[in-house]
Amino acid sequence: MGREAEPAVLDRMLSGAADAPIVAHLHGPGGIGKSALLRYAAGRAELAGRRVVHLDGRFLDGDPRRLEEAAAPACAEAGTVLLIDTFEQCRPLEAWLREAFLPRLADHAVVILAGRVAPDVEWTLDPGWAHLFTALAVRPLDAERSHALLAARGVPAEQRGAYAAFAGGSPLALSLAASVPAAAPGTAWEPTGDVLTTLVERLVGDLPGMVHRRALEVVAQAYVTREPLLRAVLGDEDAAAVFSWLRHLPYIEVTPEGLHPHDAVRATLAADLRWRDPERYDDVRVRVSLAALHAVRGASDADAPLRVAEWMFLFRHQGGPEHPYDYRTHPHLEDTPLRPEDVSGLVRMAEDTEGPASAAAVAHWVVRQPEAFRVHRRAGSATPVSFMAVLRLDTPLPEDRAADPVVAAVWDLVETAAPLGPGEHLGVRRFAVQPGGHQRPSPLMELISRRTIGEEMRAHGRAVTFTVFEDADRWRRYLADAGMPQLAAVEVGGRRQYVFGRDWRRQTVDEWVQHRARATSTPVATWPTASAGPHPAARLPRPAFAEGVLEALRTWHTPRAFATNVLLTSRLVPPGSPDPAADLRDAVLTALDAIRTDPAGVKAHEALTATYITASRTHRSAARRLGVPYGTYRRHLALARERLVERLLRE
Repeated sequence: MGREAEPAVLDRMLSGAADAPIVAHLHGPGGIGKSALLRYAAGRAELAGRRVVHLDGRFLDGDPRRLEEAAAPACAEAGTVLLIDTFEQCRPLEAWLREAFLPRLADHAVVILAGRVAPDVEWTLDPGWAHLFTALAVRPLDAERSHALLAARGVPAEQRGAYAAFAGGSPLALSLAASVPAAAPGTAWEPTGDVLTTLVERLVGDLPGMVHRRALEVVAQAYVTREPLLRAVLGDEDAAAVFSWLRHLPYIEVTPEGLHPHDAVRATLAADLRWRDPERYDDVRVRVSLAALHAVRGASDADAPLRVAEWMFLFRHQGGPEHPYDYRTHPHLEDTPLRPEDVSGLVRMAEDTEGPASAAAVAHWVVRQPEAFRVHRRAGSATPVSFMAVLRLDTPLPEDRAADPVVAAVWDLVETAAPLGPGEHLGVRRFAVQPGGHQRPSPLMELISRRTIGEEMRAHGRAVTFTVFEDADRWRRYLADAGMPQLAAVEVGGRRQYVFGRDWRRQTVDEWVQHRARATSTPVATWPTASAGPHPAARLPRPAFAEGVLEALRTWHTPRAFATNVLLTSRLVPPGSPDPAADLRDAVLTALDAIRTDPAGVKAHEALTATYITASRTHRSAARRLGVPYGTYRRHLALARERLVERLLRE
């Protein structure tokens, strides 16, 4: 393990020394060795015959009842050792743990926490805990210990300095670096910008088979990997065997929710695939996205938001620090149906937050559609702290129009541009009321977002969806990226409410989750225009236009996906065309033929045709068909895409 100070403290705790603390908090960055120290403590405790309870904060949901149930042996059996890893994910429980749970520990029980964030200062300010608690900052290994670890892994002495300098004392990075073959004698080992990719290639180079490589690609994208996910994505009868193989890999954690790779390994696996095979990278993301959609649809009403959060994990790097996609479990909030005793409180909450007119609309809808409301409460409290409502409407009733100007505007939009057909209905996420920081990103708004997306994924017969925000400036870009443009602004009691919408008949939910998962996807135009003029997509910026061209090529043999291309409403397709998809295909083929004007153009045409039009199974097989090295083929393909985009821009 390469450490002395931290194990010494843990040994004193486990030996029951009179002056030893009963609670230790290990903290430091990811990959620094916290989990290894927990495993060390677990091994020592088991050798001493002590019971070990090992929990992971990622899956406790910040719920004191769940933690209390899982950790119950520590209060019932003397000498129990309670280990909680990833404790930063349940920080809201820190005060509860200190004040309510730990005082009930059984005799000689000890608790060891491990997380990335330093502990609350209240531990040391509280006189009762000052001598029973210790914080252990887990620091990078020093040069001596780094060299010792590298020596144990067989790295030549003359090259250990370069390895250690690269790893910066991180045990994980040192271990990964040591798996790369050393440089030739007399040549210094020197990391490059692709060193992590090289490391992963070394780690997975001797896999039992291709299915094992594909399984690692799935693990790198999914928040947690369970056997049904592998089966759904890989479509392989050996999913059970591969899952068993995965769980024994040194960089895969086995958690109660499934398999979870170390953060650094996850990032490296994903970066390697994206660099090595961008199309395969997109394909894996699409398959994981679809599997997550099916998991949401198969989940209970209570579990649906957690399954939605797992789908959202795919988009964790999009947007800024206030972006609402947050894969982490939310602090414990109860998401419950409306209760009769909630009504007066919700009306008051709406009036305080959005004014009397909004309160009147809430009062109307809690009677008209009480099942549409979800009410949020803190654990152990019956008092609502926020609420939302997703209305389901299939007929424009006069009393609804009169009671709610937003719903009146929504019906006007539908009747003008997207009339409902038989058996169809529309959904409106009408209210998202959070007193205090109204509609600002927060755990409550995150829960509202999860519930709203889950409603869309699980609804049957929904033709059109709308969502309403007062704080439109904060949410406009996020909604546009999700394919929901702003369609209207409505005055409600002197306050402006903004309506965003989409037509699921132009892009189904299944198509949306696939399109959304692609690394460089452009939102599809999902709201019809009532004017005869050109659609705004006709003036697409160059990056969006180029992505539309690439998406057309990728989906050339997938008619349903091709039919959602953003270029169908561009100038490449004549206004009023009876078959826009056919016209777009003709435009692409015409442009392809036109680029064959010089030898380079001929090669570009051949690369595009072999890759997309005649659909070779992989890029490498396309290169073999063309009789050129893979690197040469990739250059031809990149040039071909550029030439095709330039040609279509001139059409």
